Order: sequence, then structure tokens, then C-alpha cells
Amino acid sequence: MDVYDYAMEMEKDGESYYRSAVAQATHAGIRAILTMLADAEAAHYHIFENMKKGEKARLGDSKTIAGVKNIFLKMAESDDYSLVRLSDIDLYRKAQDIEQKTMDFYREKADKVVDPYGRTLFLKLADEEKRHYLILENIIEYVSRPEQWLENPEWYHIEEY
Repeated sequence: MDVYDYAMEMEKDGESYYRSAVAQATHAGIRAILTMLADAEAAHYHIFENMKKGEKARLGDSKTIAGVKNIFLKMAESDDYSLVRLSDIDLYRKAQDIEQKTMDFYREKADKVVDPYGRTLFLKLADEEKRHYLILENIIEYVSRPEQWLENPEWYHIEEY
């Protein structure tokens, strides 16, 4: 299996995981964030699909961060934690593991890619996966301690990485 096939498989698995997590989550804001993450993984899949075809793939500006920040702001404005389940933390931690492995893989492959454009793209995708990891960290903090999370003005540490 070549690097592009493997990367596409990783992205497809990530998308599937997020879609199943959406079905399990009970909080509308968290479901919306997980859906954005699934959509981002699908976009990454298409980037690698194009690269495999020898086409110049381009990582567009991620709207995920802006969208997630808006959802977090709405969550902060609504004091409703009734649909937040502490039992879902393992679900989000597993997603973090997936993001970490993907990020590590992309950084490792970037060092081996001869083409400077391909190398840059692998590194940008690794950075995007790091942002996903940080988004999940915010979800875990929110689920663990919703009241403190809402009071914490530093929750927006998911800024551009």
C-alpha cells in the first residue's frame, strides 16, 4: 500500500469514527463540532486522492476553527449542561488518539517526501490534525467541567496552531 492509499484509509477511518461519535453524542453543540471534524477528514481524503492521481492538491482555508469557535461561544452563552455526558470522554480521547497517530504519520512522511510541494502539504495536514486534537481537548474539558470551562477565558486556545 503506498503512502497516499494509507493516508486515504486513515482519513476515511477518521471520518467514520466521527460520524459514529455524532450518533452517540447527546449535546447538539458537540454533535455539530464532531460533524465538522468528520467533514474535514473527508476533505483530507480528497486531497490525498488528488495527490495520488498526480494532481496538485490544495489544502483550503479551514473553516473548522471558525465554526468550532462559534459553536463554543453558543455553548458558553447557554448554561445547559443537561445533555453533556461524562461517559463520552473515552469516545473523545479515542478520537484524540486517532488524530495524534495521523499527525505523527504525516510528519514522518513529510520527512521522506522528495517533492517540496508534497512535503509542505503533509506538514500542513499534520498541523490541521493538531488543531483537531486541540478541539477534542476542549470538548473533553467542557464535558469534564462544564461550569469551569465556561468561566475560563482561555478556552479559545484552539486558535490557529
